[in-house]
Amino acid sequence: MADILVLYYSHGGAVREMAQLVARGVESVDGAKARIRTVPKVSAVSEATEPEIPATGAPYVELKDLEECAGLALGSPTRFGNMAAALKYFLDGTSGLWMKGALIGKPAAVFTSTASMHGGNEATLLSMMIPLLHHGMLIVGLPYSEPELTSTTSGGTPYGASHVAGPADDKPMSDAERRLCIALGKRLAETALKLAA
Repeated sequence: MADILVLYYSHGGAVREMAQLVARGVESVDGAKARIRTVPKVSAVSEATEPEIPATGAPYVELKDLEECAGLALGSPTRFGNMAAALKYFLDGTSGLWMKGALIGKPAAVFTSTASMHGGNEATLLSMMIPLLHHGMLIVGLPYSEPELTSTTSGGTPYGASHVAGPADDKPMSDAERRLCIALGKRLAETALKLAA
């Protein structure tokens, strides 16, 4: 069974919902299993800490989750066209894995949620790819054989799945956005299994 790590940070819940859909796509592939993990918030106040185990949702990620996975789906809300600080903070602590080459050759995909249609979703997806490329991972996007890419009036890009959540993070996911999240997870799992063979 190939473990696909679905690692995300979510503030308002939209990225968490996307992660669950990506995981659904992963698990639609025989021989693949999703391992959903999140990262704790970061704070400018040095005394602020998060509990060791989150009160709700997915457990916090550990470096071994990355080392053990056959593929990685990485999700974050957009912060000025970039990934959220909490996810970047975690990735900045993965240099030990980089030195060992632990992620070289593994496939990776990215997904994001923005407040507005032009709120930096593509820039965020591209920025999330940079540390993954440094780790030697192989980036998997969404091909235009997915019909939603040419028909969506909400989120969805060839770089990865996206969602337009609205300024209050209260817009439900469109059918196209949901299908593209599932398609991304499925494609990532299929790629991981092909590479493992």
